[in-house]
Amino acid sequence: MKYPNIAAERAKRQMTLEQLAASLGVTRKTVYNWEKNGKIPQTALEKMSEIFGCSIDYLLSRTVA
Repeated sequence: MKYPNIAAERAKRQMTLEQLAASLGVTRKTVYNWEKNGKIPQTALEKMSEIFGCSIDYLLSRTVA
């Protein structure tokens, strides 16, 4: 898993891939691929940062919470 913190934040909130995808306006498969492979658009990272209340650096495993 390239970005495990995204999956960890979803798990903390008991949020499914489908729920996060709906919040971001993308498909479940898109979110799955982002978590596994990376290449997440900046706009999606910004929105996830807002949803989860954390930094983009944390989501990308560059810092700890």
